[in-house]
Amino acid sequence: MNLLAAVRVEYAAFTLDVELAADAGEVVAVLGPNGAGKSTLLAALAGLAPLARGRIEVGGRVLADRTAGVSLPPERRPIGVVFQDYLLFPHLSALDNVAFGLRCRGLARAAARARARDWLARVGLADLALARPAQLSGGQAQRVALARALAVEPSLLLLDEPLAALDVHTRAAMRRALSDRLAEFGGVKIVVTHHALEAIALAGRLVIIEQGRVVQSGTPADVTARPRSAWVAELVGVNLVRGRAAGEQIALTGGATLIAPGAGSGEVFAVIHPRAVALHRTRPEGTPRNVWRARIDGLDDEGTRVRVRTSGPLAIVAEVTPGAVAALALDQGGDVWVSVKAMEITTYPA
Repeated sequence: MNLLAAVRVEYAAFTLDVELAADAGEVVAVLGPNGAGKSTLLAALAGLAPLARGRIEVGGRVLADRTAGVSLPPERRPIGVVFQDYLLFPHLSALDNVAFGLRCRGLARAAARARARDWLARVGLADLALARPAQLSGGQAQRVALARALAVEPSLLLLDEPLAALDVHTRAAMRRALSDRLAEFGGVKIVVTHHALEAIALAGRLVIIEQGRVVQSGTPADVTARPRSAWVAELVGVNLVRGRAAGEQIALTGGATLIAPGAGSGEVFAVIHPRAVALHRTRPEGTPRNVWRARIDGLDDEGTRVRVRTSGPLAIVAEVTPGAVAALALDQGGDVWVSVKAMEITTYPA
């Protein structure tokens, strides 16, 4: 089973226009800032949001085709969905929640409940079959929702922020458990999240959506090594700038320049890791090729490291030790000199 989708959804103030393909067994994580269109994409695939244009095909079966006038209702699509808040029916037991989708597809009550018991056992909740959602922990509710989605034997599994409702202590354990469950499912798996660690832990491919469009797609290693938007750069914790290269010189918007060996020519991205940014109280001696004066906009204490946000000819984040903050007397509003070694800058075509 594979997924081929070209999805366009139009609202009054927002348009989603995305193409997405995935193979059987593949886990694809869809990431993006709030309002990017991630959940709208899942809703369109599930049949909960009408297409303005496009086509959705799963395993060779057309689920929606705007031109041909095809649009299967959600209950007829071979799709399982795990919603962000799980949406378990509060008046039904865990067993009957899992059996619900099977009953909607025409399975007799006894057969549906038998299959539901089997799925509860698979997710380790056989002893809570009669419990109501209010009696379940967040992790248990998540497993019931996953069992409900998988019980209908879908070709495509959609998970919308599946770990968002869990507390920080439960999340790590459930992330590992979810990864194991996803590995056992042979269909296509699409996971929406805004959490980089979850995406990298669960998925073999990342698709980044911003303002209703795909801005980047690739393996976690590809995306983290070569971010193509400011949001992705912030997500993976690096500085990203864009400019026009000529030889070793990169001209940036606003008149600033960077020197980076092998920058090439034309529009390029330049990545600078915060740990490669050095801060000084006076202009540094020696031969650093990228030096400028800046103002400290803020300091974010992250335990063993402090991220120092600066503005100036080039706004950049430096990462230093707490000891360096004390030794340099760094404080918000203060002035510093910034230097970056040319060899520490990675460039690639924009």
